[in-house]
Amino acid sequence: MIPTGPRPTSRTPDTSLYERRESAVRSYARSMPRQFARAQNVWMHDNQGGRYLDFLSGCSTLNYGHNHPVLKQALLDYVAADGIAHGLDLHTDAKAAFLEALEQLILLPRGLDYRAMFTGPTGTNAVEAAIKLARKVTGREMVIAFTNGFHGMTLGALACTGNAAKRGGAGVPLSHVAHEPYDGYHGADVDTAALLERRLADPSSGLDAPAAILVETVQGEGGLNAASPDWLRRINAIARRHGALMIVDDIQAGCGRTGGFFSFEGLGFTPDIVTMAKSLSGMGLPFALTLLRPELDQWAPGEHNGTFRGNNHAFVTATAALRHFWSDGRFERDVARRAALLERRLDAMAAEHGLSTRGRGMMRGIDMGSGEAAAAVTAACFERGLIIETSGARDEVVKVLAPLIIDDALFSSGLDILASCIREALALPYGVAAE
Repeated sequence: MIPTGPRPTSRTPDTSLYERRESAVRSYARSMPRQFARAQNVWMHDNQGGRYLDFLSGCSTLNYGHNHPVLKQALLDYVAADGIAHGLDLHTDAKAAFLEALEQLILLPRGLDYRAMFTGPTGTNAVEAAIKLARKVTGREMVIAFTNGFHGMTLGALACTGNAAKRGGAGVPLSHVAHEPYDGYHGADVDTAALLERRLADPSSGLDAPAAILVETVQGEGGLNAASPDWLRRINAIARRHGALMIVDDIQAGCGRTGGFFSFEGLGFTPDIVTMAKSLSGMGLPFALTLLRPELDQWAPGEHNGTFRGNNHAFVTATAALRHFWSDGRFERDVARRAALLERRLDAMAAEHGLSTRGRGMMRGIDMGSGEAAAAVTAACFERGLIIETSGARDEVVKVLAPLIIDDALFSSGLDILASCIREALALPYGVAAE
């Protein structure tokens, strides 16, 4: 029988084991205090029989939902046949199949020519490889990143991240990065691309010539700020003009989240380097990838490596995902239609309360005006069985990252819950509308 709606449980489980043995660094578990036992499609089930509609999708790691049957069967078949699980960077059947699918289904149809660099298993590893390569190729040290950007938690990627709380955990100086204003950071009337050009063109600005410009086309953790195509094209032109490499961080915005496989498709520019992770494996298995123009592939063998740069189980599910979802245009068209539904619904919610929306594609949210109001919304949603979280400099944006395969009727019912919880939150004493 197909579930018809969320069925949350009201009793918080015993968390003494986690409090006793797990680090205090845990975060999501604090706002969603349940013990989850299994997941399927768009649902997560706790160990008390509760059922939750997932509008978080592992922060865009589960774009195709939980345990998609096609991907799951591919992995089960591979494991049952004693397929290679770990092989460092050895040639394997699983890797060859992935590279073939990437080339034939993704790169060639888009006119892209990239080499694939298998880094460590997470997005921050892909970013570290990208900025390290840019410095190696250009002989420069400075990287330009942007306000509200988020690129990872290891030191190089963290230096490119704007969030003060995340940066504060480093314990050492985070240097060789300049954080320039993102599109719209100073308001609609300030051209931040022109500001960057002026700084780079002025030999007395104090801004060193950059090795790379690192950007998210939509800032996932920074508040779903979406750069305009014109601004991105101009930033790319600035990089070219000043001898820097253009790096697009597609870790959260890629794999269909903003419509195309890459978030920069159709925007009129092609980056030099692209970083990917999250939904790349299709099933939540750790898998990160740095794509680079062939002439930039100047690594010496083993110059940048990692023990888990060959997750063959992830190769298997990633290949199945590419073949199932990206062999023709049907999936993209379906995502575009669903994204239009999301845009309409969020715009209506915002108009009702004098708020504003953020984002692009199926990566959208509503700015509640304060982190306190946004937290009240997400807490109320969880009580009703909807898993949803926040983003932004002050966690003020309620972010919808529903699985891309969600049924329209179920999607609408989840958005109904969100709309109701926004009304409830704004009725509280601290509820504020956007100024």
